[in-house]
Amino acid sequence: MESVKVLFLDRDGTINKDIGSYVSNREEFILIDRADEAIAIARAAGFRIVIITNQAGIARGIVTPQEVEDVNDYLNELLAERQTSFDRCYYCPAHPNYPHPEYDRFMDRRKPSPLMVEQAIADLREEGFEVDREASFFIGDKVIDIECGQRAKLKTILVRTGHNEEALCHERGISPDHVADDLFQAVTGFVLEGNTTAKD
Repeated sequence: MESVKVLFLDRDGTINKDIGSYVSNREEFILIDRADEAIAIARAAGFRIVIITNQAGIARGIVTPQEVEDVNDYLNELLAERQTSFDRCYYCPAHPNYPHPEYDRFMDRRKPSPLMVEQAIADLREEGFEVDREASFFIGDKVIDIECGQRAKLKTILVRTGHNEEALCHERGISPDHVADDLFQAVTGFVLEGNTTAKD
């Protein structure tokens, strides 16, 4: 089985700007400066790119699964301009405060639960790829992203874009492996740094 390294990425606040509400269309999806370049660099270095995102706006009736999928398609169109792409996206539509008969069964997948990461790892294994957790990273802008990555036994990087919960991490005694100003610095300063000898 081929060993692969994966960059697990939060979406809103990490790849695209956090607009203060759920992104429901292409117009509201604005890439953070150089985020596309960061993904292209990581992919060129041999990383699979997997997005792990809570999209509770679905349970709340603010966005539809189709709108989430369309925004993700748009992200890949933007990444294509950099000759790159993400591999797959896993999202949790549920929210504990907004019970929904269709989506409540996904509640246990909601970050900080690592279940979406574990699902991605299992799906890759089915395709013949074994994820090297020691060479893989989870990058996000919130405490729940760092918790999720740690529970999945991945290296973690908190970015200062989006919610920038650096102080909250400190308060809760949750320590990411690294803190970066944005996704570009996370990839160029930390991800590539630690993977110069890793196998592609």
